[in-house]
Amino acid sequence: MKRLLLTHPLRNTISLQLKFHPLLAGLDDAAHAELASLVTVHEVHRGERLLEQGSRELSQFLVIEGLLKRVVTGANGREMTLRFAGEHDMETCYEAWRDGAGAGFSVVGASGALVVSLSMSDWCDFLDRHHAVRQAFQERLVQIGTAIVEHAVGLLLLDAPSRVHQFSSKHRELVDRLPHKDLASYLNLSAETFCRVTRRQRPALQAA
Repeated sequence: MKRLLLTHPLRNTISLQLKFHPLLAGLDDAAHAELASLVTVHEVHRGERLLEQGSRELSQFLVIEGLLKRVVTGANGREMTLRFAGEHDMETCYEAWRDGAGAGFSVVGASGALVVSLSMSDWCDFLDRHHAVRQAFQERLVQIGTAIVEHAVGLLLLDAPSRVHQFSSKHRELVDRLPHKDLASYLNLSAETFCRVTRRQRPALQAA
């Protein structure tokens, strides 16, 4: 379900939560009010798609609560998860918008989530008026790109147990929040392999 923030019954609470989003740190009340007039609130169910791969209706998403995942679908119809975005993170179509292309991935609820969005054109216009937010956004873009590349390299170099151990060590907070299906997709493993490996590693992880 989606609704303009200005007409949402929880608009005051959501507006306050937006003020604590890292991308928006340092904005004054007038700038926050400006942003509030542009955004739509999504109350997302797990598995709900906020953006379809190939779509040209491109948006910027700011996560207030819950988790989103970035998913690509190959020519064979197989889906693979590229990253997760949790509270105080973002998902963006900036590269597609810059290149005049359709979205290269889907954005899907990995859990129930509360998310605000605005069109990429409105977001980029907002960035032009607020340079500190632009700098924070560009820095986060670089961080996301670097993490995706590092993850792809890890998939090539690491075997299944090493992938699971690395993820469990680096993202312990996500292990219990995500279905095994999503974690297996992110690690490019079958669900059966993921469950087998986690059963073997669970005693060591609990002792760590």
